[in-house]
Amino acid sequence: MYNLYKPEQAVGLMDFVKAAKSCITEISPSQLKAKMDAKEDFLLVDVRESAEFEHGRISGAHLVPRGILEAAADPTYPKQYLPLSEARDRQVILYCASSGRSAMAAAVLQMMGFKNVLNMSGGFGGWEAEGLPVVREAEY
Repeated sequence: MYNLYKPEQAVGLMDFVKAAKSCITEISPSQLKAKMDAKEDFLLVDVRESAEFEHGRISGAHLVPRGILEAAADPTYPKQYLPLSEARDRQVILYCASSGRSAMAAAVLQMMGFKNVLNMSGGFGGWEAEGLPVVREAEY
């Protein structure tokens, strides 16, 4: 595993992202779209904040902000999010704005015992840049 401890200097966000990306698998936005078109079975999780989600999201995505991911994924936690906590044996695909938060989330889910976790490279920004469909309605 990537060693983050550097006594001579503090670590920053990109050190955490680099460490996470060294132990996860990524797919491109077009690969995710192909999985959607093929109606493959997977759980799509958006780890951005609710305001980001409401401004635009990928159809079918479940909102689980990065800050509550561990609690939502833990089947022993009283406020778990069942679609996620029960998905340990399903493919789980994560995305955020640019793929940093979702990379860290993917690494955490793997540590929690999830067997098939993928991170979408480029995040929602990459999805939009490829001209792929976006849902732009608030969800209440």
